[in-house]
Amino acid sequence: MEHEREFVGTSIVCQCGAGTTVYDTVYFVNKLSEMYFALRKEFNALNPDSSTPNQTQFKNYGESIDLHNSDSLSSQEQHAPIVQWFKSKNIIATASINAVDTTGFFDEAAVAIGSNYELLSEVCERIRYAQLKEYTSNLIYLDKKSNEDAKTIEAFVQQLYEHSLIARCISNKKEKSIRVVLQNAPSVRRFFAGDWLEWFALMVGLRVCQERKIKFSCARNMTITFSNSENRELDVFFLINYSQPIYIECKSGDFRQELDKYVALRKRLAIDQRYFILCVADLEEESCKGMTAMYGMTFVNTQTLGPHLTTLF
Repeated sequence: MEHEREFVGTSIVCQCGAGTTVYDTVYFVNKLSEMYFALRKEFNALNPDSSTPNQTQFKNYGESIDLHNSDSLSSQEQHAPIVQWFKSKNIIATASINAVDTTGFFDEAAVAIGSNYELLSEVCERIRYAQLKEYTSNLIYLDKKSNEDAKTIEAFVQQLYEHSLIARCISNKKEKSIRVVLQNAPSVRRFFAGDWLEWFALMVGLRVCQERKIKFSCARNMTITFSNSENRELDVFFLINYSQPIYIECKSGDFRQELDKYVALRKRLAIDQRYFILCVADLEEESCKGMTAMYGMTFVNTQTLGPHLTTLF
């Protein structure tokens, strides 16, 4: 009860008949606020998952960062909205935090391959084949390439060398070939075995989010565990504006024998077919359209992934 200031600190009889001390209003409100915030802090510490993602957790990460040279996405905080989204479906999501760290050079090489897949996929395939056969090197032939294409391939191979994705490159002008000496680091082997397409899909999605100034959370190689203890790894996953999931499954090899698995996964996650995407590197555009109509998922290739994503926001 509020009274004149001369009564502050004195004891008076309340309307209910009980005695009570008179406090200064500002002092009283401040003390109540302190108690409230202390209790809320204690409650949040005991119940970290009880609240929905807030602005601190869910930032517009792409707006102010260099997408090709940043580790700001590699945090539990950045992945938290996705983890929470899966939790709401009774699914445990485990983030691979460093899988979205772009301070290395995998992302640049992946964008180069995906942006000119028709030409540079041959280089990627020659390296992948050599790795599979445990060769130490392989040849990239330029004799049947136009001068412009040959220069593009030479520049790309040089980029791979500068970024330490190959150990050495030896150009033979007379035979019009380049010998590529391989790196054997597991991460490099995985890159040429198919990880490059995941990196490409991630970077395309990040670019679209940045251009549209969209709030997002993203993940690569996230593992989800269903209530029956079944585990699945997700290639690339975005959560847009708190609520809209986008899943991109990446295939650089044969994919047809696994289509039933992806149909079932889409239904299980209840994701609209436009947002459940199979990016198949070498699938022709007409085949993409036909398979989209047949299987209730969206099929794209490296050239149509970006344009499709721009239609979703």
